[in-house]
Amino acid sequence: MKRHWRIFCEFFRTCLVEELEYRSEFLGNFLSSLFGIGMAILTIQVFFYQTDNLGGWKYADVLLLLGIFNTLQGLIDFALRPNMSRLLQHIRMGTFDYVLTKPVDSMFYVSFRHLVFWRLIDVLLGIGLIIYALIQKHYMPTIMDAVMFFISIGSSLVLIYALWMMLMTTSFWVIRIDDLSFVFNSFFETTRFPIGMYRGWLRIVLTYILPAAFITSTPALSLLGKWNGMTTILSVVLAGLFLWISRRFWRYALRSYTSASS
Repeated sequence: MKRHWRIFCEFFRTCLVEELEYRSEFLGNFLSSLFGIGMAILTIQVFFYQTDNLGGWKYADVLLLLGIFNTLQGLIDFALRPNMSRLLQHIRMGTFDYVLTKPVDSMFYVSFRHLVFWRLIDVLLGIGLIIYALIQKHYMPTIMDAVMFFISIGSSLVLIYALWMMLMTTSFWVIRIDDLSFVFNSFFETTRFPIGMYRGWLRIVLTYILPAAFITSTPALSLLGKWNGMTTILSVVLAGLFLWISRRFWRYALRSYTSASS
């Protein structure tokens, strides 16, 4: 674990040095992120012109949910998104052979080698929206609320990583698919809104098959003091289970991989 942490710190340092060479892009990226979250808030306002609640959630509650979604999206775009698309390129172009020769776990390397620092702007905007939503609610989370929130959002990050990793691992067999990330993005976008607004089979799938309900809704409820100990434990268990499955699936895929030199 310590060795992997040191390697990640080295990835962090080298990527930061690379990105500091293009400081002029910061303002443009900031305006782009600000525009994106502004449009998301406007979309929510359009919904609430027609109703007082959305899937049982009030306006401030949905703003909080959006803040958590934006925070998670920023973290995903910071670390995961830059790497997942490269995995497909590595396999297609045969450069994955070089990854396997490096003295580090291949799954760890392809997951965290490239970092995009300006995406942390989305994290800061998301945190700002969370604080604003709590002010609108006139609610101050307790220490226990905060603990449950951090446990839940940590589980959400692990769950997101595991699901996306399993999806991208299929590129060992279906390398002609141009962008497997599109499938994950479509799934992740469903967590922008309360699960209660979905109906029928879609709600069943997002709750019990693809546990989207645990990604944003559970952290949001935790921060609002509506946490449930069993639900929080279940989110941790699910995250651990999917991470274990993704790890096993990766190892199985490696056994099926035919290198460019073979």
